[in-house]
Amino acid sequence: MVGHEMMKGLEERNFPVTEFYPVAAAEDVGKEVKFKNKTYKVIGMEEAVAKHPDIALFSAGEEASIEWAPKFAAVGTTVIDNSSAWRMVKDKKLIVPEINANELTKEDKIIANPNCSTIQMVVALNPLHKKYKIKRVVVSTYQAISGAGKKAVDQLMNERIGVKGETVYTYPLDFNVIPHIDVFMDNKYTKEEMKMVLETKKIMGDDTIQVTATAVRIPVIGGHSEAVNVEFENEYDLEEARKILSEAPGIILMDDVKNLKYPMLKDAHNRDEVFVGRLRRDETQPKTLNMWIVADNLRKGAATNAIQIGEYLVKKNW
Repeated sequence: MVGHEMMKGLEERNFPVTEFYPVAAAEDVGKEVKFKNKTYKVIGMEEAVAKHPDIALFSAGEEASIEWAPKFAAVGTTVIDNSSAWRMVKDKKLIVPEINANELTKEDKIIANPNCSTIQMVVALNPLHKKYKIKRVVVSTYQAISGAGKKAVDQLMNERIGVKGETVYTYPLDFNVIPHIDVFMDNKYTKEEMKMVLETKKIMGDDTIQVTATAVRIPVIGGHSEAVNVEFENEYDLEEARKILSEAPGIILMDDVKNLKYPMLKDAHNRDEVFVGRLRRDETQPKTLNMWIVADNLRKGAATNAIQIGEYLVKKNW
């Protein structure tokens, strides 16, 4: 699903593609895809490496990334990887362009794309962190089924129309909310929740930020939403915080509750921005802000962020 969004995003953003190679596992080699009104045959990994592309956009899962990203990097290709394989590796950069693209160098040949739920949160948090310094974040996510892949979407749609089919979740998805995304860790948190904890610190370059997360799957196809409670080291002004967010790159502020204006999934659908609203002071403790964050998980949460990294490389002529 992310691969198709990557192709769509490359077209929409007019990325300077001179040669295009769709690549997949052996069973899909020879199939055809359309890109910029031309038809291309899917090729295998070894053939793709042999072509020495400038940039390889990876969204094939952790195992494929671990095996193949170093092989592409060895021939001079810059890999932008959407899996979790390289995100927390010490010498690999974890990039959200609005925040830390300036950390990249020409020598970075494997660049990690963060987790979808982390990306939208840090895009909204970083401009506030610069001004007020974040102390602690409590986040609950409401994540779309598409984050679990096409088979999960098929399961949801089959349940909705009463058709029996392959299931990838233990429990029904439709008319249900599942507080479980990815595997459970020894500390009782899921891997998805710990990604948000660890990736936030790395992207924002501050290990002192405390993050605790609860990741939840909800029965919608596209778009992730997050309820975020953020405590600052310094006192903030609510109107100033709204102004900071309204002027920050990659953010659309929708915060007019008098007129029932707040971010919803329909607003973020097929959009590359992060939508922020429901800003209000936490009345139970000082220096603390509540906010609601929504984004298209397949776009800014995955494909668009990777393409934006590629755009930065092109701009730098790397």
